[in-house]
This record gives sequence, C-alpha cells and structure tokens, in this order.
Amino acid sequence: MTDLSAPIKPSAMTTEAHSPGGALHSLVIGLTAFLTVVDLFATQAILPALTRHYGVTPAAMSFAVNASTFGMAVAGLVVGILSPHIDRRTGILFSLLLLAIPTSLLATAPNLAIFTTLRVAQGLCMASAFALTLAYLGEHCSAMDAGGAFAAYITGNVASNLFGRLISAAAADGLGLAWNFYVFAALNLAGAALVYFTIKHVQPMQVTAGTASPLAAMFTHWRDPRLRAAYGIGFCILFAFIGTFTFVNFVLVRPPLSLGMMGLGFVYVVFLPSVVTTLLAGRVAAHLGPRPTIWGSLAVAGTGLPLMLVPHLGAVLAGMVLVGIGTFFAQATATGFVGQTAVDNRGIASGTYLACYFCGGLVGTAVLGRLFDAFGWEACVAGVGSALAAAALLTIDLKR
Repeated sequence: MTDLSAPIKPSAMTTEAHSPGGALHSLVIGLTAFLTVVDLFATQAILPALTRHYGVTPAAMSFAVNASTFGMAVAGLVVGILSPHIDRRTGILFSLLLLAIPTSLLATAPNLAIFTTLRVAQGLCMASAFALTLAYLGEHCSAMDAGGAFAAYITGNVASNLFGRLISAAAADGLGLAWNFYVFAALNLAGAALVYFTIKHVQPMQVTAGTASPLAAMFTHWRDPRLRAAYGIGFCILFAFIGTFTFVNFVLVRPPLSLGMMGLGFVYVVFLPSVVTTLLAGRVAAHLGPRPTIWGSLAVAGTGLPLMLVPHLGAVLAGMVLVGIGTFFAQATATGFVGQTAVDNRGIASGTYLACYFCGGLVGTAVLGRLFDAFGWEACVAGVGSALAAAALLTIDLKR
C-alpha cells in the first residue's frame, strides 16, 4: 500500500510515489478524507428543498439532516475504545462499503423519522472510517510530519464541504432529490475502492494495546487538561460551524437574497480559500504553537459574523469565507494537537475528540435551530459567537 503518511519506506511504496512523494501522499490523504465525509454536509445545500418535500419546519429538517453528527459522535467514541483491536485497513474499507447502504436508502425515505434514522446510520459509518484514519495517521507519522498529515486530511474535509454541496445541488436540480443520494452512494463506493488500492501494499500495522484498559486510557486522557481543553474546543468549533452553514441556507433563499437551488450550491465556493489555507495549519501551528494559532483562527471566524447580518449577498459571502477559514484552521490545529499530545492510545484519544466534536454539531443544531425559529437569524449568529468565545477561553489550557 501507499502509506497515507510520511515517512515511507521504499519497499512499501507503489510505483507512482517516488520523488513527488510528499505531494502524492497529501493528495491521497485529502482524497480519502473527501470521500469519507462527503455525505456529511452536502445535504445542507438542498435543505430548503427537503424542507418543502417533507413539509416540516427549518429547525426540524435541519435536525434530521444533521442527525448524522449523533451517529458520528457515538461511532467515534466506540471506535476509539475498540481501536487497539481493530485492523485499520479492514475497518476503514468496510465502513465505507456499508456507508453506501443508508446513503442509497435515503432516496426513498418515506418520512422524516426514517430519514433521520438513515442519517444517523450514515454518521456511524463515516465516523468509523474517519476515526480509524486519524488513528492511523497519528501512529504512522513522525512528530515533524504529523501536523502536515492532519492538515491534509482536514483539507480533504474542507473540500468535501465545497464540492459535496455543489454535487448535491447539481444532482438535485438536474436529476431530482432521489438521484442526489444515489450519486453519493457511488462516491462512498469510490472511497472504498481508493482505500482498497492505496492501503493494500503496506505491511499490516502492529496494533499494541497499552497496559491500561481502553476505558482507563480514556479517563487518563480526560484527566490531562490539555486534551480536555482540545475536546472542548472541538465541541465549540462544530457547534459554531453547524450554526453558520446550516441556517444561513434559509437566509440565502429568502428575500432580499432569494437564491435558487443551483445558486445556493455555487455559494459554497466560499470554502475554496479554506481548502488552501487549511493546508498551512500544521506548519503555522508548529511555528507559532497551538494557542496563538487557534486564537488567530477563532478571531478570523468571529470577524465574519457581523458581515453575515448585512442584507447584501457580497457581505454574507465574505462573512462565510471568514467563518470557514477560521473554523477549519482551528479544527486542523486541534486535531493535530490531540494526535501529538496523546502519547499512548492515540486511537482512543482521536475517537474521544471526534465524539466531542460531533456532539457539538448535534447540540449546535438543536440549540441554534430553536433560536433561529423563535428569534431569527440574528439570535442564531449571536449563539455562534458565544461558541467561538468559549473555544477561545478553552484554548488557554493548550500547551506545546
């Protein structure tokens, strides 16, 4: 297999990974992330259409769409605990194969309850692959290379937010809502194929369990104030991200902006700068340290919030760009920090981080959805700002 991290021994490399090895491996890492989580937020691009299709409120439909974060939180925690006993390649491969099943069934979901259940099932599969890949990177990267590897993986996540939404909007607009989900099921199978061909040639990884039980290891991680702070930061980051990029869809389709479905899809080119900037997160964090990096990232995100209250498309888009850059940069830094700080049982540490991260998304959907329905977009933005401020306070406890 082509190892997804650096350094790589020549005997383990495929023929195409020689002199431009670093770029190739970053590409493979990013593409793996893209195909793993492309389903997660793509459906947000068709939220208004789904709301009309099921005849429910924006908050109810948003909660159903983002119910995948609940599945991801549960799977992240369970996979983290069982991580020492799971073969990385097999776990990632089967998670992506199974993911195609609930994705395709969403096309014919008859009501919101079944739609929500299938989204939870998607989250279980996505987080299993996600957590195992993060554990794999943490175990195979040197301390010098870990930041870049995690940044490449989060960059693939960023790209999935952009291109996933574009694909979803285009498929739904041109082929209908049902075919949208069949297209993403095909992408899930493509992700499984990529893992099959890129992990194949690496020697089986020797997974060693620590002397402590998985639960004891998890409690040990929680007692570390640095990891505890990182978990809280992850919670706040997705809380803020979900609040921004879920409910802004309803603002964009209403007067005075009044965008159509394809217009709403193309709005998400706002993630394009994040694809570039997130790649720099590992290098910046290594140079400045995690605290200044995350503080700066959160400040950038916070600067974008007032712009999103201006009733002009240009201002709203500029605000979305800044929130995207800031939250993804902070996420990449926090993810890399967890992978490097947890000396033992990194799979458990990564799984716990993901559980907290995705719990933040679920709580953010519920809390900010209520605020949006009851008090409007301004209250929702205020809630997002509060989450960013909480993350900034937690960052005080991060140390190299």
